Amino acid sequence: MSKIEDFLSAEDEQEIIEAIRKAEAKTSGEIRVHIEKTSKTDVFSRAMEVFHYLKMDNTKLQNGVLIYVAISDRSFVIYGDKGINDVVPNNFWNSTKDLMQSHFKSGNFKQGLVEGIIEAGAELALHFPWKHNDNNELSNEISKG
Repeated sequence: MSKIEDFLSAEDEQEIIEAIRKAEAKTSGEIRVHIEKTSKTDVFSRAMEVFHYLKMDNTKLQNGVLIYVAISDRSFVIYGDKGINDVVPNNFWNSTKDLMQSHFKSGNFKQGLVEGIIEAGAELALHFPWKHNDNNELSNEISKG
């Protein structure tokens, strides 16, 4: 897989965006997916850079979650902001990562991303339920680097 465009089909991307939309309909939290060919640095550090670049650290309740994927590196990070990290169970991100990784290992990247989004959204909804005056603070589109 040499190009970002080969990682997911246009239909896959739309299903992922729909999963984000559905997950965010139940929470004030924000979920983003960012895909790039390589991190060119430590994958966690790169995920934090992207988190800041996408302005995910500007959410009102600090409840943004980034799923960062570096295709050629065969690496990904789930990064949650302080507000969500303070309230999720200690092993939550690891169990979500394991779920996604099981799909990724079999080449089913779309399903891994969708299930990771669903898990993150359910946890966000538990701690940050949607309220009548909540606004979608960030785009649901997949960003690419």
